[in-house]
Amino acid sequence: MTLRSAGPHHGQPVAHSGVAIERARSAMVLVHGRGDSAPGILQLADILPVPGMAYLAPQASGSTWYPNRFLAPIATNEPWLSSALDGLGDLLEQIEAVGVSPARTVLLGFSQGGCLALEFAVRHPRRYGALVGLSGGLIGPPGTVWPRAGSLDGTPVFLGCSDVDTHIPASRVMESAEVLRGVGGDVNAVLYPGMDHTVSQSEIEEVRRLVVPLGGEHTSVDRGGGRTGGIE
Repeated sequence: MTLRSAGPHHGQPVAHSGVAIERARSAMVLVHGRGDSAPGILQLADILPVPGMAYLAPQASGSTWYPNRFLAPIATNEPWLSSALDGLGDLLEQIEAVGVSPARTVLLGFSQGGCLALEFAVRHPRRYGALVGLSGGLIGPPGTVWPRAGSLDGTPVFLGCSDVDTHIPASRVMESAEVLRGVGGDVNAVLYPGMDHTVSQSEIEEVRRLVVPLGGEHTSVDRGGGRTGGIE
């Protein structure tokens, strides 16, 4: 698979592990942080093994989804941001086309990738298998008003971040939690005291709790019918 969106991320490759997507019962889209890579975040598949799951990680052009901080005015991150969001949408469409519904697809991102995953979900709310933002928050400067149309329809959501993260203000994490609750997400947001800008074992356990129910035997689908990053 590649990203078919227009703009800077057009044609970027998508790394894969786990079950072949054509035989998968469920899928996880993993979105890397600034300066990281698809193979880097795909290492999470090894510590979040789910039977019957395909793991797919798109690669950002230049290892960066957008150039400025996630708190910067939206226009300063264009056209990279729109290209990245459209690329995620295209990837989800490709996954659905081979028979894995959004309701069985997890959208997970870390750092800049976490911001991107959450922003995509609030702009395109529907029932997902789960939504996970690790050290991330919704994108936009203070005072941003996010869309409230549509519904996540009870999608399990986990937000985890340090309470002293130098890139992601704790206030934005909690604000993001409230916005996602407002569009029907079943949100659990946790601030970890003094944690670095990283993924903790406690966060892994929270994610595991959400994704294990999506496991199952491999099925034949009817096709007819490093994880670190700089500023966000």
